[in-house]
Amino acid sequence: MSIIYILWLRQLKRHFRSKARLIGSLGQPILFLLALGFGFGPIYQRAGGGDYIQFLAPGIVAMSILFMSIFSGIEIIWDRQFGFLKETLVAPVSRFQIMIGRTLGGATVATLQGIIVLLISLFVGFRPGSIIMLPFGLVFMFLIALLFTALGTAIASMLEDMHGFQLIMNFLVMPLFFLSGALFPLQGLPKFINFVAVINPLSYGVDGLRAVSINGAYFGLFNDFLVLSIITAFLLAVGSYLFSKIQI
Repeated sequence: MSIIYILWLRQLKRHFRSKARLIGSLGQPILFLLALGFGFGPIYQRAGGGDYIQFLAPGIVAMSILFMSIFSGIEIIWDRQFGFLKETLVAPVSRFQIMIGRTLGGATVATLQGIIVLLISLFVGFRPGSIIMLPFGLVFMFLIALLFTALGTAIASMLEDMHGFQLIMNFLVMPLFFLSGALFPLQGLPKFINFVAVINPLSYGVDGLRAVSINGAYFGLFNDFLVLSIITAFLLAVGSYLFSKIQI
C-alpha cells in the first residue's frame, strides 16, 4: 500500500508544482463556458431549452476531467522516454500496485480540476438544483476521472513515443467529448449520433452530473452509475494488464 500512496502523492505534486500548467489546464474550460454559454445561450433559450449555462456547466466539468485524466495516463510515455518509468518499475513491488497508484493520483488531480471548474461555473451563473446531491456529483466526477485515467494508461502502455499522441487527440478524445451530449441534449438526435452517444462512456458521466446538479438525467441516475462503474472496472483491468507488459 505504501507504493500506491507514494505514487498517488507524486502525481499530485507533479501537477500542482507547475503553476503555468495548472492555469493553462483551466483555460479551455473557461473559454467554453464563456464563449458557448453566453454565445449560444440566447439561441438555446429561444428554442425553449431554458438557461444554457445550467445545461452546459456539467458538460464542461466532465470535459475538464476527461482531458486531465487522459493526459495523466499519457504521462507514462514521457516517463518512459526520460527514464523515470524504469526507475519505478525496478522497485520490488508488483506492477499492478504501481499502475493503481499512478491511476489514483491522476484521477485525484483530474477530480480536483473538475471541482475548480465547477466553482468557476458558479461565478459564471451556474446554480445547482440541490446542495444535498452535490456529494453524489463528486462520486461521478471521480468515476469519470478514474475511467479515463485508466484508459490513458492502457493507451500509453502500447505506445513507444509521442508520435501517436495527436492521433489519440483527434480520433479519440475530441469525439468522446463532442459526442457525449456535453454541449447539446441527447433527445431527438439522428439515430447514428444517438447510437454513438449511447456507447460513449463519457455520456453517462455527463448525464450523471446533470442528474445530481439540475435533475436532468437522460439515461437515469442508476444506469449512469452502473455503466460507469462497470466500464471503469473493465478499463482498470485492461490497463493493469497492458501496463504489466511494458518492456523496459
